[in-house]
Amino acid sequence: MTIDRYVYERALWEAGIVHIAGADEVGRGACAGPLVAAAVILPQDAAQLLPDVNDSKQLTPLRRERLAARIYNCALAVAVAEIEPAECDRLGMGAADLTGLRNALLALAVPPEHALIDGFAVSGLPYPHQAIIKGDSLSASIAAASIVAKVWRDRLMVELSESWPEYGFEKHKGYPTAQHQAALECYGPSPIHRFSYANVARTVR
Repeated sequence: MTIDRYVYERALWEAGIVHIAGADEVGRGACAGPLVAAAVILPQDAAQLLPDVNDSKQLTPLRRERLAARIYNCALAVAVAEIEPAECDRLGMGAADLTGLRNALLALAVPPEHALIDGFAVSGLPYPHQAIIKGDSLSASIAAASIVAKVWRDRLMVELSESWPEYGFEKHKGYPTAQHQAALECYGPSPIHRFSYANVARTVR
């Protein structure tokens, strides 16, 4: 069955709400690297420009890269916010998620009139918003944000792997794979690991 990912946006556009922001984050489950949130405002002809936008987890890396470029080209506004590992530890991941989403939405150059957010209601926004469970697979705006955030974070983890090549960040992007855990056991954690995570904390020497 084909999912119409513009249902939420179309209803708002038809109600006269033009600037609709979608927001999503990536990296919550990683034990190294930042959490990255993104917000995107798509134009009203996005269904023609981005008919194949989808949850970033359902796309290959190459497909994500190509879609990210198209999103940047056609979006009315794009913003990205990073929550560094130490801040993730200090806040806890629930609060870090909300902070990242809020920061990304507030950083948009075009002020939204409404926001669609994957999973979470976010306080402190000066406009109405709607939390949508599994929104990255149901809303084009949220899906676009998930792609931007994922591509941004993956590129960043590849860059960070040059400083800490022993952990293989370019392969697992900081998620707790067997390879990553073996490196933690061997070398201990790096400065970009999240020390509040049990699998990291037990390798501190």
